[in-house]
Amino acid sequence: MKVSLKWLRNYVDIKLPPEKLAEKLTMAGLEVEAVYTVGDTWDNVVIGEVMAVNPHPHADRLTLATVDLGIEQRTVVCGAPNIGPGQRVPFARVGARLIDGRTGEAMSLKAARIRGVVSEGMVCSEKELGISENHEEILVLPREAPVGRALAAYLGDVILELNVTPNRPDCLSVVGIAREIAALTGELLHLPSLHYQELADSIDSFASVEIVERDLCPRYCASLITGIRVAPSPGWLQQRLNSCGMRPINNVVDVANYVMLEYGQPLHAFDFDRLKGRQIVVRRARDGERITTLDGIERTLSSEILVIADKERPVAVAGIIGGLDCEVTDTTDAILVESASFNQAAIRRGCNLLRLQSEASIRFDKGLNSELPLLPLRRATQLLLELAGGRAARGIIDAYPGKSEPGVVSLAPHEVERLSGLRVNVSKIVKVLQALGFECQRTGSGSRISVSVPYWRSDIGCSADVVEEVVRTIGYDKVPATRLSSPLPPQRAELSLAEQRGNLKDRLRSTLTGFGFQEILTYSLVSLEKLQKLSPKLELRTEPLKVANPMTREQEFLRTTLRAGLLPALAHNQKYEQSGIRLFEIGKVFLPRGKDLPEERDMLCAVLSGPRLELSWHGDKGTLDFFDAKGVVESLLNVLRLKGSFDIGDDDALFPGRRASIIVEGDKVGILGELHAGVAQAFELSGSVYLLEVDLEKLLTSVAGTNEYQAIPRFPFVIRDIALVVDGQVPFRKVEEIIRTLPLVRQVTLFDLYRGEQIPEGKKSFAVRIVYQSPDHTLTDEEVDQRQEQMLDRLYQELGAALRRLS
Repeated sequence: MKVSLKWLRNYVDIKLPPEKLAEKLTMAGLEVEAVYTVGDTWDNVVIGEVMAVNPHPHADRLTLATVDLGIEQRTVVCGAPNIGPGQRVPFARVGARLIDGRTGEAMSLKAARIRGVVSEGMVCSEKELGISENHEEILVLPREAPVGRALAAYLGDVILELNVTPNRPDCLSVVGIAREIAALTGELLHLPSLHYQELADSIDSFASVEIVERDLCPRYCASLITGIRVAPSPGWLQQRLNSCGMRPINNVVDVANYVMLEYGQPLHAFDFDRLKGRQIVVRRARDGERITTLDGIERTLSSEILVIADKERPVAVAGIIGGLDCEVTDTTDAILVESASFNQAAIRRGCNLLRLQSEASIRFDKGLNSELPLLPLRRATQLLLELAGGRAARGIIDAYPGKSEPGVVSLAPHEVERLSGLRVNVSKIVKVLQALGFECQRTGSGSRISVSVPYWRSDIGCSADVVEEVVRTIGYDKVPATRLSSPLPPQRAELSLAEQRGNLKDRLRSTLTGFGFQEILTYSLVSLEKLQKLSPKLELRTEPLKVANPMTREQEFLRTTLRAGLLPALAHNQKYEQSGIRLFEIGKVFLPRGKDLPEERDMLCAVLSGPRLELSWHGDKGTLDFFDAKGVVESLLNVLRLKGSFDIGDDDALFPGRRASIIVEGDKVGILGELHAGVAQAFELSGSVYLLEVDLEKLLTSVAGTNEYQAIPRFPFVIRDIALVVDGQVPFRKVEEIIRTLPLVRQVTLFDLYRGEQIPEGKKSFAVRIVYQSPDHTLTDEEVDQRQEQMLDRLYQELGAALRRLS
């Protein structure tokens, strides 16, 4: 939010320099992202009065404007269509630093001959002054602007740009920020008086309000003003709206926007004479009902959207945008001013369905308190009477079906020190809270403080919140560096499922980054095209869920696999990286379950591509291949102390013969293999790409068991290397499974695979190293020979494996 320092000074005395003030607000939790000065480059720009406008002798579209600068008069060439005698305007002398209206670049103004007439100076537009992008017309200042005064002294300002957190909607207002400044600096807050004259006739005799959806609209307030005159707003009001980034329209609309910025409460004005039945009804829209909104777009509504209606039709979308049928125009004579409280979920739902957001909906979306609407409505009524004339009906309609008691929090003063380490006496606590608008009362013989939460603070719900208010106002820099005052909570023996899942993800992340992988995060929403590309046949393996209101076609469906985000990321990185690329992502996929909510499963997906090693004089870099991916899986399982195996895979996105299923405890938990050429081509990937994917939900059940300590063996091991000739279709996994079932076998390693001479056709040879070891004695050669004979017999009987002597 942008806020003007000049505007803030109307409510609180600010003595700090802007930079110090910004630092103080930031340290108190209101981050000031930027501080910039309006008018710091207007050194040679003054306020002038246009005395005469004459035609240019050699150009039809140009004029010669004579401007009084107080001590002199200058005649300059001007091309603006809106210039006229009697106007107060900004005048730039030669040497002034301005913005070039055509290029947008900074320039220094020089004297120029324009169509034969020398022009020494310029009447400026808003763009040339850097105020806005308006370059077609000159900036016309209010009549009260003093001639000859420097423009920077009159129009200059300091703007604070704040990043307001979602829990502080009260700070989306000038008064809210002024209240913070007052509390932080010890100054008093000055709020405007809200008195105005009213007619003898009550507003109830003119209009009525009915709230049908009481849970969606807990409060609706309205005032009525007749005999108004719609006209441009005075200069001071336009200037304040401009400083906050809002465009002035007319006095009625500008007052509504001004009060919204001032108090944080959105308002809306209806042309009262165009309300059918002089009645306001707050209800749900009917399915298929239509409304043309203020932006000129006809919108189709549904029962999910809350509307403001008259007796016959909707006249506004509640909390979002008004309707064209009751728009305030130049002919409007009477207005009904709305100030209401709406359910934030209903406003958010309406914004999503209509794909529309406004300054009003942003504030309602944060959750405004239902006690807020009345005060801003009185302020708006007062300003409208001052700036648009007219007469206010007596009283205000205040339909308040959702009235609730104000929040009260009981605070023990010692909680401040216990939670923050900051020692603060009771009187100081009370003083700080009262400065922030809280009401405090001692209870329990002074041992506790009953704190009444002000209506504008919807974020305060418990004593810890109150402690935070005290500490941040005094200053986080005042918190001493001390040891914890209370012991750490004991570690629980059993972790919750969420904690186990979090620990598993952390271990996987740590291990993969140690292997040289980089983690990426991609969107959960993807396009249908990307999901189809994941199959060589461009077919969907799982029908994805479509989002009801997608922002773009690229984010239209919930992903059913992490591959849809990982492969495009790999393709992008391949364009800029010559060395090997290793990427992984841990995230949720969304699997449809009929009419129920989708099943959300945590998955791990990783890809490898390119050279295995960096370029070096040591030798060939090699290329990442299937066994690198397989080694990653084996190492992950080893870190998790799980025993895994591999079986023939059937994923059509991977090459047949170069793909495998990952098996843990007899259950398939994932896949790995080389990406199919068709899929790689669809994603514009170069070279061979190897992919692994693991279902973390399945893996979690295996990891959740308790690890048992096993002592390091005290006795020596025995190594035997053998070569086995088997059928060409027998995988090593089956050989390994048989060998490992035998007692005393500690380790089995395949170190060579051979096909060729001395090996019959259709056969292959596995060279295997077997490590034997006993936990309680030293093995003899006879024992090892006996176990090995048993092993060879089983291999021959079950797989037809024969021993081949190694030379």
